[in-house]
Amino acid sequence: MTVFLLTDAALIGGLYGLFSNRAPAAASQLAPLMLALFLLFLMLGGVLAWMIVLAHHSRRSAMEESEHHVQKLLEEIKAHSATEAELQKAKEAAEAANTAKSRYLLSVSHEIRSPLNSIYGYAQLMERGHEVAPIEAAKVIRRSAEHLTNLVEGLLDISQMESGVLRISNDTVRFSPFVDQIADMFRPQALGKGIEFDYQRPEQLPDFVRTDQKRLRQILINLLSNAIKFTRTGSVIFRIRYRSQLATFEIIDTGIGIAPADMARVFEPFERGGNPDAQRQKGVGLGLAITQALVRILGGDLAVKSTPGKGTHFTMRLMMGQVTAPVVNMSLAGRASGYEGERRKILLIDDDVAQLALLRSLLEPLDFQVAEARNGPEGLLMAERLPPDIVLLDVSMPGESGWEVAKSLRKRFGPALRIIMVSGNAHEFSRGNDGRAAHDQFLLKPIQLDALLDAIADHLDIRWTGDGAQREKAAEEAPSPSLPEEAAPFLADIERKAVIGHVRGIEASVRALETAIPAAGPLATRLLAYLDRFDLKGLINAIRAAR
Repeated sequence: MTVFLLTDAALIGGLYGLFSNRAPAAASQLAPLMLALFLLFLMLGGVLAWMIVLAHHSRRSAMEESEHHVQKLLEEIKAHSATEAELQKAKEAAEAANTAKSRYLLSVSHEIRSPLNSIYGYAQLMERGHEVAPIEAAKVIRRSAEHLTNLVEGLLDISQMESGVLRISNDTVRFSPFVDQIADMFRPQALGKGIEFDYQRPEQLPDFVRTDQKRLRQILINLLSNAIKFTRTGSVIFRIRYRSQLATFEIIDTGIGIAPADMARVFEPFERGGNPDAQRQKGVGLGLAITQALVRILGGDLAVKSTPGKGTHFTMRLMMGQVTAPVVNMSLAGRASGYEGERRKILLIDDDVAQLALLRSLLEPLDFQVAEARNGPEGLLMAERLPPDIVLLDVSMPGESGWEVAKSLRKRFGPALRIIMVSGNAHEFSRGNDGRAAHDQFLLKPIQLDALLDAIADHLDIRWTGDGAQREKAAEEAPSPSLPEEAAPFLADIERKAVIGHVRGIEASVRALETAIPAAGPLATRLLAYLDRFDLKGLINAIRAAR
């Protein structure tokens, strides 16, 4: 615009000067015309300037938009390259995992054949009438079957971890016998290899704790078996401490150790580190991966310190709540000879004749009335003729599945009939007893007979009879000593908190009662037992009886 202004001024000024010099008399009349021409050219210059500015702005916008699209295209190309690289890595990882799983399946097939050989061999010897001690044969067969079960459970754990689902139980565990059994399991193995096995635990451990017994056993077995496997000479120390609801397990060996570069790798699935001695050992490297995952799921912590050539020190810390008193009838089924009260009727529905024979052999000596059916329709007819108190029902059967039969039984008999699903298909596991499912509990095959009897006792609310059961009954029914009047405010406070369900407050008040009034110790123990089972109704009744 400045250029146009100056050009216009120079042109009009020059013309006006030229005419003024030639005709001075007409200059005054020519001035308005020249001014009008100046303004006209000025307006045309402004329009032209604005068009130039707009054209320049459009060009610049087009360039910026073009550069923007080019940048986006470059970013997209870069993203595609990164995605392609990730896909290549994922493909390589998948191929490596498939190769490792193939090795694992080969290893498992070898591991399965050893216990199968023991079971098959002893069964043939007994079938042919050889002089084999029945008790010794039964022990070998049972241990081999347990080993097979552990292998299957390991495969199931891998599948569940890959799917992101893992079942955790909250069992009441007799702590001292549990850890003693673990130590007794590995002591002969260590001595047979010529290394010392040092088992250290305090004399005073809680009688009962709450944890997932199966998972804890699996963790300790993995750690101890690795310690013995990778130790040629020296010792393995198994040390236990318990304080303030925190259990600490230490496994210390003098084995080959773990190199710093392999410290993270050994916790990866199918990894065993770079040590040639470790590579030569049996197995494919799943133990520590599963162990670390289980410890984390249980809310614990697993730490490791190691020096190559000198040994490894694993430390596991796990919260395990102390149970003041055991649950009624806990672990007494195996010593029971019967039960109190009227005779109970059990219906077995399973297409496996051997399974029916096993359960009948277990239940009839305990004075249960046992009926059996080979399929769902036969079981429904039998339930109509002789209504049972509880049904043990298989899932996979010809025709109607166990789930369909359970729905029919529930629709016909209502919630009074207790239904326990018994199946070897772990992928169909459904806990039950949630108000929506037709069944009340799910048990996996192979079944622990004591666990089955405990489940039956729990659902039918029966009390076993026998030496162990009678001792526990006497301890539970022992009258509480009379309490002084000073206990009344404590009892009232506990009852008030129990009515509103203030669990932590109840525990604090019971502890305060036990501290302030020593004579209330037995009552406090019973109250804490009720609280541990979340039986607030029983706790309130016990308080009112004491008051």
